[in-house]
Amino acid sequence: MKNWNVRKAVVAREDMPEEHRLKQSLSWPHLIALGVGAIVGTGILTLIGVGAGKAGPAVILSFAIAGVICACAALAYAEVATMFPASGSAYTYAYVVFGELLAWMIGVALILEYTLVVSAVAVGWSGYAAGFLTSIGLGLPAELVNGPALGGIINLPAIFIIFVVAGLLIAGTRESATLNAILVMIKLAALALFIAVALPVFDASHFQPFMPYGFPRSGPSGSEVGVMAAAAIIFFAFYGFDAIATAAEEAKNPSRDLAIGIVGSMVLCVIIYMVVAAAAIGAVATTGFANSAEPLALILREIGQPWAARVLGASAVIALPTVILAFFYGQSRIFFTVARDGLLPSSLARVSSRGTPVRITIFTAVVTSVFAGLIPLTAIAALANAGTLAAFVAVCAAMLVMRRREPNRERRFRAPAAWFVGIFGILGCLYLFISLPTRTQLFFLYAQVIGVVLYFIYGHGAAARARESGAA
Repeated sequence: MKNWNVRKAVVAREDMPEEHRLKQSLSWPHLIALGVGAIVGTGILTLIGVGAGKAGPAVILSFAIAGVICACAALAYAEVATMFPASGSAYTYAYVVFGELLAWMIGVALILEYTLVVSAVAVGWSGYAAGFLTSIGLGLPAELVNGPALGGIINLPAIFIIFVVAGLLIAGTRESATLNAILVMIKLAALALFIAVALPVFDASHFQPFMPYGFPRSGPSGSEVGVMAAAAIIFFAFYGFDAIATAAEEAKNPSRDLAIGIVGSMVLCVIIYMVVAAAAIGAVATTGFANSAEPLALILREIGQPWAARVLGASAVIALPTVILAFFYGQSRIFFTVARDGLLPSSLARVSSRGTPVRITIFTAVVTSVFAGLIPLTAIAALANAGTLAAFVAVCAAMLVMRRREPNRERRFRAPAAWFVGIFGILGCLYLFISLPTRTQLFFLYAQVIGVVLYFIYGHGAAARARESGAA
């Protein structure tokens, strides 16, 4: 128990200064909506096209593999989150179980993940927004909807939506969660419409050849294609449940609600993804929508249903911000917790009279808007996955260590077959990491090296001073 007692901020919320205390305002329906809002979004609306370009019809198998690995991680998250119901997600669990240095490294991975996810979803939203505006005769100049890598100047719509979501989160957590739940229903209705329109033209021949690029990387000239290469990218489509763990301090009954939110949202989203992917491939061969910025809308236009494409596009424009909101929420809470621990300036860990961390939220908006405005979607998604895989490995390992260290400790949720789930989750995440593009792996390693250097230059001493100040 000594590591747990080290973090007084986690043990006794009531002992925290009011300015560092988050408001408890979320119930389990809010958490499920937060998870579904995070998971169902750019992954199925946009990255299904990227995955189809790498795996062909076998992209549906890529979804299944990524989903199983994520399910193992979700079970580990559910167990550990109910044991340590504090804001910070994998960073907090690593702090408790493995100590400050490894927690800092996981914090770097999480900050990398959330920053890039918010940026990627903002870019995906921009693609749908630009397509929708063009369909109604209000198209924006290409220079203002693409970053320099795609021949433009800056992705202005992506930056715009980031600051809109930041404003919502500053307004209040419960208010944002309620709006999120409404928008999630709109998004699910749009996907139901897609399935209803696409299924009548289902053609099983579109699944042949099923695996044109093989299972591992097997493309020409060393290109990274195949089922696992696609799974490593569209893995992005499944995570999001970890954002629920960052809401632990704001949950009304965290020991119950966190497990319901994490496991419930994951199960629901796996079902949704498999049905949508099958309907998409059955309607149009994967070569017809591979690498498209708006694949589902494109499929609807290809099968002669432009009205449904417009409805889907409008729904994506309205509802994709739920993904940004969920991950932006998680990102701000990670920053908040790291700052509260003293590893970042503690002045950032102040909350407003409405119980929201305004300074951290604004800081997060500025950082993510830089990536969203300048970097293309595929590059951002690949980079984001590396940080997520590291966090998932840490949580699965934390669950196993706690099973060994404190087998009799109360667990409001116990992962079934914990040792199989934990080990399979770790090995699966490592395999997906190996399947990522080499430049993504190097970028992640460079970020970790920089993070460790910053820890010894600033973070370690600052955290020690923060603990001394708290003890005084």
